[in-house]
Amino acid sequence: MSQARDHGGDQRPTRWTRDRVAGPGAPSRRRAAAQLAAGTPVLPVLIVSVIVLADLLGGAGMIWLHLLAAGPALAATTNGPRGVLCVGALAVTLGATLGSWEGVPARELVAVLSALAAVTLASGLASALRGRRERVLAAVRSVAETAQHALLKPVPATVGPFQAAVRYSAAAAEARIGGDLYALIPTPYGVRLIVGDVRGKGLPAVGTAALVLGVFREAAHDEPDLLAVVDRIERSLARNLGCDDFVTAVVAGHPRPGQLELVNCGHAPPLLVRESGHVEAVEPPRPAPPLGLRALAGQGPALQVLPFADRDQLLLYTDGVTEARDRGRAFYPLREGLARHLSDEPERTLTALHDELLDHVGGRLHDDAALLLIRKPAVAEPAAPQPTAV
Repeated sequence: MSQARDHGGDQRPTRWTRDRVAGPGAPSRRRAAAQLAAGTPVLPVLIVSVIVLADLLGGAGMIWLHLLAAGPALAATTNGPRGVLCVGALAVTLGATLGSWEGVPARELVAVLSALAAVTLASGLASALRGRRERVLAAVRSVAETAQHALLKPVPATVGPFQAAVRYSAAAAEARIGGDLYALIPTPYGVRLIVGDVRGKGLPAVGTAALVLGVFREAAHDEPDLLAVVDRIERSLARNLGCDDFVTAVVAGHPRPGQLELVNCGHAPPLLVRESGHVEAVEPPRPAPPLGLRALAGQGPALQVLPFADRDQLLLYTDGVTEARDRGRAFYPLREGLARHLSDEPERTLTALHDELLDHVGGRLHDDAALLLIRKPAVAEPAAPQPTAV
């Protein structure tokens, strides 16, 4: 009674109470009923019913009976083998009934019913194969998601003195993992981050991305010089990659307050946003080859040192963002989009940018795309809430 009073007198039975009243088997019965409703071939049965109704109203005999095969064929795309067989049995039964009632010759009726039975069996087999492929795909997705979480670890809302956010979309939607990479970690030498793009797609690109991130995470903690971190990655890739493989990347560090270091290895220039809202591309002082190709170019990248004051922001991204095209083959204007959706919360900014990017391409990207945004809040600003550790 006290519980009813605490809730404004609402004495409607809860789900737990209904289960107790209905008996211990009630939840199981409801689950079974829900599964049965989900597996019921409603649309195929409706198609068969429409064909039967058309036959009864039109009286055209054999013309409509052939169309009953649409029922089991459609069921194969939405239901399991049991649903297909049920729809096929219904179509055969109704076909035999209508044929006999309309006086269809026996030989023609047997031929039609045999065709219906054959379509039903073939559709049932197709449905079984489709279900098997879906189970295999679900298993692959599960493994890919596990690998992605191990490879591309979640970025906290706050890392060192920065607010941070990341968005990642793989072109291989079925696998949900691709060749773009990112990492943002605190080290004894300040916060360091990397955003890169592996040449190619699929599992080979994922393997290369794992190699780069593994070396970066180790070197970022060991090397006081940011160029030494890049050199470690370069040496590792030179030993492990083929002659045609490479990785474009931007490696950044925050060694001391008010200062940001950048090393660009053949990657798209980051976008620097000042407190005023002005967005500028940070071009490297000289062109540098991607990681893995330094031996061919004969020169390494240069270290850039930039002022990075309170409320400044830096966006690192991969070419899957800037090379995304709409139906008119126009590239996505990232610089203008960033200025348009800029806010004091990196998470909100990237959410708006990512949504606009997907709208630009019509819903699905054709290349892997990664966005990583950091912001230096002012000392007086409230800190972003720390996420629960996973």
